[in-house]
Amino acid sequence: MPILLLVIILGIVEGLTEYLPVSSTGHLILATELMGFDAERWALFNIAIQPGAILAIVVLYWRTFVDVLTGLFRRSPDAWSFTRNLAVAFLPAAVLGVVLGDQIELMLSNAVIVAWALIIGGIGILLVERYARPQECGGVANVTLRQSVMIGIAQTLAMIPGVSRSGATILGGMSFGVDRKTAAEFSFFLAVPTLSGATALQMFKHWDEIPEGELAWIGLGSLVSFVVAFVVVKAFLAIITRFGFAPFAWYRIVAGAAALVWLSMR
Repeated sequence: MPILLLVIILGIVEGLTEYLPVSSTGHLILATELMGFDAERWALFNIAIQPGAILAIVVLYWRTFVDVLTGLFRRSPDAWSFTRNLAVAFLPAAVLGVVLGDQIELMLSNAVIVAWALIIGGIGILLVERYARPQECGGVANVTLRQSVMIGIAQTLAMIPGVSRSGATILGGMSFGVDRKTAAEFSFFLAVPTLSGATALQMFKHWDEIPEGELAWIGLGSLVSFVVAFVVVKAFLAIITRFGFAPFAWYRIVAGAAALVWLSMR
């Protein structure tokens, strides 16, 4: 397969799955393996194209970011609560990412871990959908400090490839009483510092390992992921409002089981 086509496919997969509770990292690993490429060789590329998906959130919610920034200067309680909530939710992943970075990298090429994580995560989603009793919060600024801390702790589970960062944060929020829409938007906003930090850390550690000419491929992959993520985020909110998360749970279970069968037959 031509590298250009692989880069476009990986960009589509990143943009399509980053904000859905299905694990973008897991899908990128499986997609690379499925197309016959070395997942370890493309692990850094898969992280490096995340800025495209990050930019999609910044563009879609630019007014919110501007309002929060100006509100901080005006000492608006809502702006400070919004910022505080994201900061405390970001902290657990930031600390563990630095401390366990090498161990996490070792899992980024293990497709079997991804397959099992997809299945277990799907079952977890069904359980949360059935038993969680979220209450209307009215926005990220109204999430409590305790709920924000628990969402941050839940996000650390996504360091296991296949778990899904968005799934862990959204369902973690719902488990602690946050309504679906607010939990989803909390996850979107939390993605900006989390993915930015993860990308910056990996690029800093492995800059010398990037093959000559690959920066252009990273730029193209980021552009593709931005366009796709921009479309997907709007559709995602409409889907979960109407159908909840069960469709994503069943998809995860089927995809994970199919991946295990395929991996065992290679």
